[in-house]
Amino acid sequence: MEITERRVVIESPYLVNLFGANDRILSLIDNRFNSSIVVRGNVIIIKGEIDELNAIESIFKELSYMIEKNGIITEMDVESTINLVAINNNNNENFSVKNKNNIIYNGYKNVIRARTARQIEYFAKVSLNDMVFSIGPAGTGKTFLAVAMALASLKNNEVSKIILTRPAVEAGESLGFLPGDMAEKIDPYLRPLVDAIQSMVNPDKYKVMKEKNTIEINPLAYMRGRTLSNAFIILDEAQNTTRTQMKMFLTRLGEGSKAIITGDVTQIDLKNRNDSGLVEAQKILKNIKGIDFVEFDKGDVVRHRLVAEIINAYEKSYKTEEDDNKTKVKNK
Repeated sequence: MEITERRVVIESPYLVNLFGANDRILSLIDNRFNSSIVVRGNVIIIKGEIDELNAIESIFKELSYMIEKNGIITEMDVESTINLVAINNNNNENFSVKNKNNIIYNGYKNVIRARTARQIEYFAKVSLNDMVFSIGPAGTGKTFLAVAMALASLKNNEVSKIILTRPAVEAGESLGFLPGDMAEKIDPYLRPLVDAIQSMVNPDKYKVMKEKNTIEINPLAYMRGRTLSNAFIILDEAQNTTRTQMKMFLTRLGEGSKAIITGDVTQIDLKNRNDSGLVEAQKILKNIKGIDFVEFDKGDVVRHRLVAEIINAYEKSYKTEEDDNKTKVKNK
């Protein structure tokens, strides 16, 4: 085991942001490696094995680039960069967030990138297939990245419109008791899609796109009887489609179109879980050329760190409950 020393010079006016308040970001990096990291002015002194030195240097350079572009970095940015550099070092590949292959869409506020290994896989599969099922827990970027990919396809003239849709399934509340007309009742179901697209598109441009019908945001029931050609279609919350609704949606795909179907099979709000069109699609569509699946797990969560911990707690609870039920049945 050979210990080596390396000095990395960081030339950036945002040097304080790179290390974080009370060196919080520096600590996040330091805690993930055996190497020692010492800062002297704008020089980072790293002592350790060569593989770790390469990884740590890559991490600081990537974070410096991100700060130069955005002015700030978050702890989530740091964790994502550490994980991606580690994954690519293990695979003997060079990773860089500056790599254009990771850029999905240049939003009016931020550049939207694939930030985890599974997100990169997601991006690649959508590029190669006409239909991709994106399945996994909340916070993994399923819907957000789907919207970014749709906007990129529209910008590149690969499609002429974007269609966003969701099933309007009541999760503990009744539509009849919500205020307003039917359009206003449906709006809360479609709001997450609207929020995603408005975070990437200038408000004035979004208004024009809506007026010209370049972007459609409708409940799933509005898809019946249509042939959706030359469009990028996103079906969100697909776990709440019935088997009949899912078949209806999938057979709407027309010439020159691409579809992403997102969902979380652990959050089915239908009365009978076995009625879920997403669960059925997972079983019967896996061997069709042009259709692919991306399956995220709690390790891919890129929201607040608590989201992953909440998902983990629920999984443990469900597992315990399932084991208890099996024990009760066995003892009868």
